[in-house]
Amino acid sequence: MFTTFFMTIKSDIWLRKMAGEQGMISPFLSELVREVDGKRIISAGCSSYGYDMRLADDGFRIFSSVHAKEIDPKRFDEQMSLIEPQVHEAEDGAKYYLLPPHHYGLGVTVETFKMPRNVTGVALGKSTYARAGLLVNTTPLEAGWTGRLVVEIANLANLPLRVYVNEGIGQILFFESDEDCGVSYADRGGKYQGQSGLTFAKV
Repeated sequence: MFTTFFMTIKSDIWLRKMAGEQGMISPFLSELVREVDGKRIISAGCSSYGYDMRLADDGFRIFSSVHAKEIDPKRFDEQMSLIEPQVHEAEDGAKYYLLPPHHYGLGVTVETFKMPRNVTGVALGKSTYARAGLLVNTTPLEAGWTGRLVVEIANLANLPLRVYVNEGIGQILFFESDEDCGVSYADRGGKYQGQSGLTFAKV
């Protein structure tokens, strides 16, 4: 016999409630922010049916072939595979990393997420960045997972691309089930549980 359950995408009203009552997103921007101190930013915060997460100014790394010949996800060596790029400052004071053409980078969100047992999230890219050549990897936020989200990004363009810190880098859509999951990410001891900074590939 089959059991039917339902999942629904959640609105800004639900997000504000979950952030306030359960600390699901912290720090939480309750409105979509497009300007800070009179300067335009790539939008961040609560939108109609999702949340625009921000790229933090700590832990950003770019893959490089300078020291390594290959990348092994089973024995990942961050010292050999990754380099820390310089932080640049734009004319208006905004801080950014420069992602070279056809390069891949790893960052981490400003926000920490605490997913309930009946909620899962899906992180996607933002249109503003996509139209400039940046691909943000689709990433799940599983029920029961807690931590800062590692953001995987690729510059598909033929030119260096500015990736701004403390501004929106992608959007998360949240789905709530009418029942709790049987085994959560926390229950099974997920390897990325509780990550507080940039965490590399594990097996």
